[in-house]
Amino acid sequence: MKIFLKILLTAVAVMVLAHIIPGVLVTNYVTAVLVAITISLLNMFVRPLLVFFTLPATIVTLGLFLFVINAIIILLAGKLVAGFAVSGFFTALLFSVLLSIFRSFLFSLLKEEKK
Repeated sequence: MKIFLKILLTAVAVMVLAHIIPGVLVTNYVTAVLVAITISLLNMFVRPLLVFFTLPATIVTLGLFLFVINAIIILLAGKLVAGFAVSGFFTALLFSVLLSIFRSFLFSLLKEEKK
C-alpha cells in the first residue's frame, strides 16, 4: 500500500513540476502515473548500472555527477513514456533536482512514528 501511495505522490509531484518548469510536458494524470512508475523502475534497474560504470567520474566530481545520472534517467523516461516530454538536458537536470526535493518532502509526510 505504501508503494502505491509513493507512486501517486510522485505523480502529483510530476504534474506540479510540469506546470512550473517550462519545457516539461505531461499530457494528463494517467501519463503522470506512468512517468512515476517508469522513473521508479529506471531508478531500480538502470541507475545502479550507470552509477557503477561512471564511478570514476562520480569520485572525481565529488558526487556531482550523480545529478547528471538523474537527468539521464528523466530523459530516458521522456523517451519511453508517450505524453511526457522534456525539452533538453538542463531542463531534465532542473526537473530531476526539484523532483527529488518534492519527493523527499512528500515522503516525509508518510513517515510513521515509532513507539
